[in-house]
Amino acid sequence: MSPVENSAEFDAVVVGAGFSGIYMVHRLTEMGLTVAAFEAADGVGGTWFWNRYPGARCDCISMEYAYTFSPQLIEKWDWSERYPSQPEILRYLEFVADELDVEKHFRFRTRVESAYYDDHTDRWTVATDAGDAVVAKYFVTAVGCLSTSQTPDFPGLEKFGGATYHTADWPEGGVDFTGKKVGVIGTGSSGVQVIPLVAEQAAKLTVFQRTPAFSLDCGNRPLTDAERQEFKENIETFKAISKTTPSGQFTDTLEVSALDHTHEERWAVYEERWKRHRAIDLIQAYPDLFSNREANETIAEFFRSKIRAAVQDPELAEQLSPRTYPLGAKRITLDTNYFQTYNRDNVQLVNLCEAPLEEFTEKGIRTGGIEHELDAVVLATGFDAITGPLLKMDIRGVGGQTLNEKWQDGPVTYLGIAVDGFPNMFMLTGPGSPNVLTNVVCAIEQHVEWVGECITYLEESGARRFEALEPSTDEWTQLNNELAAQTLYPEGNSWYTGANVPGKPQVIMSYVGGLNTYREICDDVAAHGYRGFAIK
Repeated sequence: MSPVENSAEFDAVVVGAGFSGIYMVHRLTEMGLTVAAFEAADGVGGTWFWNRYPGARCDCISMEYAYTFSPQLIEKWDWSERYPSQPEILRYLEFVADELDVEKHFRFRTRVESAYYDDHTDRWTVATDAGDAVVAKYFVTAVGCLSTSQTPDFPGLEKFGGATYHTADWPEGGVDFTGKKVGVIGTGSSGVQVIPLVAEQAAKLTVFQRTPAFSLDCGNRPLTDAERQEFKENIETFKAISKTTPSGQFTDTLEVSALDHTHEERWAVYEERWKRHRAIDLIQAYPDLFSNREANETIAEFFRSKIRAAVQDPELAEQLSPRTYPLGAKRITLDTNYFQTYNRDNVQLVNLCEAPLEEFTEKGIRTGGIEHELDAVVLATGFDAITGPLLKMDIRGVGGQTLNEKWQDGPVTYLGIAVDGFPNMFMLTGPGSPNVLTNVVCAIEQHVEWVGECITYLEESGARRFEALEPSTDEWTQLNNELAAQTLYPEGNSWYTGANVPGKPQVIMSYVGGLNTYREICDDVAAHGYRGFAIK
């Protein structure tokens, strides 16, 4: 029997069963609170449930992309590869959910459609597509940053007679492209992972590139027993590092400008770090690579040299080489033989900057006046990131104001956790928090623990209502914008700023000051009686 059927009123409602939802439900129930949790998928996993496309893999090292709060979980689980694949991450989350016994609090295959706050009772009413309507004091969104897929409004898409697949909603049983003419639209993280594997099956693969990607080969390999044991034995050191670094990961940064070194010196630094197969080691090699465009160009050209070395056709290599944005302003992707795939006889690149996509036809896709006949199309077109999953629900706060109305000019939050006018609502890795610019599991643990401690404080003090103050929200949002302006992120025209979704306000949706600084700020807010919040 699901928790919703047991009672219509709870202490808290949690939406989502990914990394953040699993840990939040565990934390709240350990505190002795009653929890109703909802998840649209058939089981736990969050984004790792849906993104089952061939080649789906995390770009964070497996042992670091895991919970650290439980010695039991650390000891019992062994990762098989340096960079984990989607099936293994999903198995890990299923293992965690079983160990923590949280699934009994979830109703799966149930999507939250609305959440309304009642000014008189200080309670949230949460309604689902299954007809549930539950009431709770606290409303916690654990919906993930990359969980709402984005499909551009391609003209004529409905006319296409072949099959279409989105990487973020891949069929559970997989897809066989053997002997087929396949098109892939998109060369972001999902695209660079799926393209090499589709190319191995398809009779012909046509890649429709909108923007070329900076990518490095992940150099994936099996982990050794010694590596796994060493990590477990030094877990406290890793936990300390994850709390004191901007990204939740350790890397060494030289103490000179990139421009202070000669070309040969820089090249040697980049070459050594390239062999580490970690994007963070490259982008943080020098302290000014992401604040000075001239410095950034030195490492961007290094990446382009790697593309030229991998792709046999010089003209094709140039088309695959990014030149319109700084390295890192769009997500740096990790791949396995992505650029080498273009050396295959059955792979063709269509540069949509030179031959714009005009329309889908019954037989395929027309670009630049040429029709490309296709049997299937893979849409690797990404996500309505960070705010998309929140705005997909009809969330209404004080006076019936909707979150869509509140954020019509872009998201405004306090600490990325709360919004003025929406009392007792907590967002995990929401806009205005470090979220996707970190090892997100480290960010999730910090958020869940801070929210848990906050709710404990509220319960012990007998508070009914906890709300961010408007000046706090305005000041935090302004700080975010000012910090972002000191970086190269605004030049990226990417999903980091919402530029991939037509009509979406283009603002940086992450706190760029670093997870370590953010953690200190949040702790200081709590230490001063939750400064910036009204408690009644």
